[in-house]
Amino acid sequence: MRMKSIASGSSGNSIYVGTDDTHILVDVGISRKKIENGLSELDLCGDDLKAILITHEHSDHVSGLGVFLRKYCVPVYATQGTVDAINRMSNLGEFDRSLLHVIGNDECFNIDDIEVSSISISHDAADPVAYHFSSGGIQTAILTDLGTYDDRIVERMQGLSAIYLEANHDIRMLETGRYSYPLKQRILGKRGHLSNESSGRLLSELLNNDMKHVFLSHLSRENNLPELAYEAVRLEIELADNEYRGDDFPIDIARRDMPGMTLEL
Repeated sequence: MRMKSIASGSSGNSIYVGTDDTHILVDVGISRKKIENGLSELDLCGDDLKAILITHEHSDHVSGLGVFLRKYCVPVYATQGTVDAINRMSNLGEFDRSLLHVIGNDECFNIDDIEVSSISISHDAADPVAYHFSSGGIQTAILTDLGTYDDRIVERMQGLSAIYLEANHDIRMLETGRYSYPLKQRILGKRGHLSNESSGRLLSELLNNDMKHVFLSHLSRENNLPELAYEAVRLEIELADNEYRGDDFPIDIARRDMPGMTLEL
């Protein structure tokens, strides 16, 4: 299995997941050109995609969807609430709505040789989900845009070999920054985003001997820095009651402005 972040952050998101035969894109929150450039690093193009999975309807996850689908006829999978929200978004323009396919918010389905599970999460969107992938005995996940987590999510994310995990904001930067008070409360709330510290605590519950790589994702442009996210997550691992240390696993930052490394599993 391969994974590659094409863009990840509050300004736009798109992540590739695939095998030799099956190619999937999660979210289309950036321009078609940027996605095409990212796919080209994998020797792929839009016509090679078997599916697009949408986590939720916020613009940083779907803004490029209409333009992309006007060129490439790729099936799109999302929950009913997300599909309904996308259909109400006039700024996406015209595209073939028959490409939109509804999935459950806690459903397991197959896209060729990849088993996909949607996992309901807590975020201020219509019906948001995270995605878990399994193929050839390897499990990976993309878990971003959630304000809190519970035992159900921790249980569903056990045994991963890699994860793209949200580390959205440094709490002090957010609290002292220029955002309005209501926006700050939204981000900090249970339907907002994970802080660096919360990300580290969640990761501490997911680490296992099969984990090969961790990507801290969806960092805020205004309220975080890569070095703050990295150090805060490592510290939480060090403080956690488990056998792992902060440098036991490669931890990288998924960048907003350029494609990341291609992870081969």
